[in-house]
Amino acid sequence: MSKRTWALVAATLVSIIYGVTFTIAKDVMPKYIDAYGFIFLRVGGSMLLFWLSTLFVKTEKIEKIDFPRITAASFFGIAFNMLTFFKGLSYTSPIMGAVLMVTTPMIVLVLSAILIKERMENRKITGILLGLAGTVTLILYGKSMVNAPNATLGNILVFVNAVSYGFYLIIVKKLMEKYKAISFVKWIYFFGFIMVIPFGWGEFQAVDWAVVPATAYWKIGFVVVFSTFLTYLLNLLSMKELKPTTVAVFIYLQPLFASIFAIGLGKDELSWVKIGSALLIFTGVYLVTQKKQSVKNKK
Repeated sequence: MSKRTWALVAATLVSIIYGVTFTIAKDVMPKYIDAYGFIFLRVGGSMLLFWLSTLFVKTEKIEKIDFPRITAASFFGIAFNMLTFFKGLSYTSPIMGAVLMVTTPMIVLVLSAILIKERMENRKITGILLGLAGTVTLILYGKSMVNAPNATLGNILVFVNAVSYGFYLIIVKKLMEKYKAISFVKWIYFFGFIMVIPFGWGEFQAVDWAVVPATAYWKIGFVVVFSTFLTYLLNLLSMKELKPTTVAVFIYLQPLFASIFAIGLGKDELSWVKIGSALLIFTGVYLVTQKKQSVKNKK
């Protein structure tokens, strides 16, 4: 397979893992651990994994001039992004959280046009709108607002998270063009962990680990290893070959895979609305990810 095909596969795997994460994280939080305490575990555990992995992989030395960009990526992609998302998810329902997360491709589209002057083709705009229509239909149809103690605040926080992640995708692109992912992602998590300590340490200490069941430990481990460590590596791999707007549109697949996961567990049922929504989403992703054949090396 070509590098671009591998990048598209990586982006799809990220969507599958994140689609499952909505349900898994909500099962643990806030019942056993509060949002910021969970983030402390998530970022701290992932930071250790990234630094340990550098013992087996050769990394490049980061130039001092790039550390301000790395710090910005840590803020928008780790600290602010995760803190607002997990706190928002603890207040609102997973369904509404998913609805708001799919605004990210639209945000990245606008930010890319403004900040890095990325030219928006009609095909890509059409694809994003089709994906948005399919996703909103999929995650709103027949759903009720449950387990949402403060939906308004939660929805605002999840939307802020989406904007933050949009900034991150654009900021980190320049680093991808200069270094191997493992060379700088360990620093992104190092600074990100420092940023979340003041928010998460108190909630982490407050956890009564004696009453946390084994299943919750497995779910926390899944979020640290798969939803964070693995997905960030896969995302960075995909961004090496793809534009930020192309990577962002894969967020549309997350609620689709979440629904497939729920149906597979017998927690949801298949319907024509879901089938139609899936077709819209896949059509949208197809339009966004197709290269223009007339332009050489167009990504």
